[in-house]
Amino acid sequence: MHGRHLFSTTFLTPCQTFIFAHQPTHSRMKKYLILLLIALGSFVSVQAQKFALIDMEYIMRNIPAYERAGEQLNQISKKWQAEVEALDNEAKTLYRNYQNEAVFLSEAQKKDREDKIVKKEKDAADLKKKYFGPEGELYKKRTALLQPIQDEVYNAVKAVAQAKGFQLILDRASEGAGIIFASPAIDISNEVLAKLGYSN
Repeated sequence: MHGRHLFSTTFLTPCQTFIFAHQPTHSRMKKYLILLLIALGSFVSVQAQKFALIDMEYIMRNIPAYERAGEQLNQISKKWQAEVEALDNEAKTLYRNYQNEAVFLSEAQKKDREDKIVKKEKDAADLKKKYFGPEGELYKKRTALLQPIQDEVYNAVKAVAQAKGFQLILDRASEGAGIIFASPAIDISNEVLAKLGYSN
């Protein structure tokens, strides 16, 4: 009876519990020792897998080059948006004038005005696609300005992780991370910034 109080059957299935109960005491203790060692081995394996967190938004906010790149992209975006809006407004003006003067125009003149309106609208749409399309000029400019910075951050994160033996780094700022609470003690964002040459 004493042996039964030393070990719990928590790790056993109902079938294993039945087998355990009908084995000699020595055999049961040996079986439990093996199960206990397996459980401890799994626990140690999980503990050995070190991980840490970073806050990518925080890191980027503290990199001056990233802030400057953002400002530059914002200015470029405003400039290109103004060009698109100028063409769009021209198309609207042509359309309003056409509506006001349509009664005085011949069929040939109407056709000419309509063609000009359609062309101006197409020019505006094409320019918008050129600047703001999925692989447009703004996308290319953003990639050219931000990719080198993002690569540097990645390399810094990797270097810190390797130096400290982390197998996993999660971005707490990412919606997909699913982190509800995390201790600040495992956040290595400032260490990454220090690796990049910035102190905060």
